[in-house]
Amino acid sequence: MKQPVLGLVASAIGIALALVFVSLFSVPSFLGPVAFYMLCTIPFQVMTVVIWGANPSFVAKLSQPAKGLVLLIVTLVAGVIIDLIALRVVGEGMSPPGPIPSHFAVIVVPITFWLAIMWGGWPFNLFGGDAKVAGLALLVGAYVLTWVIFRVFFDYTFMQGAPVYLASAPHGMFNGVTALVFIVTALAAMFLILCFDLWPFTLTPSVMQQPALGLTWTVAAVLIAWLAMFVGVTTMGTDPMVFLVSVTVPFIFGSIIVLNMFQNSLAGSMAQPAKGIVNTLLVIVIGQALAYVYRMAAPMLVGALTPGPPGYDFEVWLANALLSVTFPFLIFLAAYFAFWPLAKRT
Repeated sequence: MKQPVLGLVASAIGIALALVFVSLFSVPSFLGPVAFYMLCTIPFQVMTVVIWGANPSFVAKLSQPAKGLVLLIVTLVAGVIIDLIALRVVGEGMSPPGPIPSHFAVIVVPITFWLAIMWGGWPFNLFGGDAKVAGLALLVGAYVLTWVIFRVFFDYTFMQGAPVYLASAPHGMFNGVTALVFIVTALAAMFLILCFDLWPFTLTPSVMQQPALGLTWTVAAVLIAWLAMFVGVTTMGTDPMVFLVSVTVPFIFGSIIVLNMFQNSLAGSMAQPAKGIVNTLLVIVIGQALAYVYRMAAPMLVGALTPGPPGYDFEVWLANALLSVTFPFLIFLAAYFAFWPLAKRT
């Protein structure tokens, strides 16, 4: 198969597998240990795909599907180790994990994306020529940086007295939920810039070198996220969690489909910025359409879910179903297995 049929069929398979997986668990199990574990696998997966090129030396001589299977097993084992460490460091070892450690597990994902993509692995790729070492160093760095951000910027005072509150919870600068939504929205802004193939940064060669690119891209993503939340949350009064699942999460999910599953081919012959505009429109339409499908499928898969405060069960389920499960499933197919068996690749 070739694009766009390849991306369409692979996406359909990945989404079907993800929905079947989600349906296997009760809502408490899925929103607790299952989603937390899946979140713990994603940073390792991002590092594997971006820094290792989904082809580290220990699988370089293997062909598909053996290569994909080895990478999948390594990722799942790494997820177990990370799960245990993260739960003890930020969750006081309590199981099932509550919202506070789950928020930490969520924000590690955008931080890993930023270090791997926006910063191109810098400065971790400066120390030695071994990509495996650089990748693992980046992964450790992502968790350390996330812990610092978590302690400085996240505040869970509003949860005091609730059964899910932890004595070790940070009392930082901003409401924990709002800070979470802001960081994930900044990740959506990163994907927005990818839709434009880094235009207009590409117009200035000096900006395209690290660390200038990482710094410029980070500032741009933060400003876009601030503007989006100022309009959507501050001005329009949208609940941050509703904004997350209505705007941010569908955009990220649509970006994965357009940029990864369709390999940025849908507007491939167009020049920037026209290509970026078309890509962005496709991301919005596809992301919103698939989010709607998941909304409609939720009652059939897991029964009735209560939206809104205090628990936001529906919003948390939707965000996790789309990004904690379907996203890694799609990347497993596209990167780990290189679209095997739909496309013949080594």
